[in-house]
Amino acid sequence: MSEQEPQLTPTRPYLARGIYEWICDNNLTPYLLVDATQPNTDVPLQFVKDGQIVLNTAPHAVHQLYMSNDAITFSARFGGVSKNIFVPFYALIGIYAKENGQGLFFDPNEYDNINLDQTHKPKEVEEKPEPQKKKPSLKIVE
Repeated sequence: MSEQEPQLTPTRPYLARGIYEWICDNNLTPYLLVDATQPNTDVPLQFVKDGQIVLNTAPHAVHQLYMSNDAITFSARFGGVSKNIFVPFYALIGIYAKENGQGLFFDPNEYDNINLDQTHKPKEVEEKPEPQKKKPSLKIVE
């Protein structure tokens, strides 16, 4: 009787989060290289070249950046228009610093044995208008 090896989760999300922190800690600009042809990938198509897009994910360039174990999500402006971005980790080709190119490029076969139907665009990340912000107000209390 042979024991089956447990299905390990991909290392890509963990490595990408670590490299992202390292790039930011060194005051460099984190860039994501994304395969825009992968299913469920939501990026501005007008900036895709040869099926790929490079996204600047510097803290000052994005809003609400979140890296789960399945995907990277954030909001950013492209040509002055706000867009919610959804990059499943299987679509992430690499993460590197703009200034010196240091970072990681991932094994393209890492997700070959993973059911991609498990990674889908969550409803909370779908396009929706940003909520109206209330104007600040002060109340004098005596």
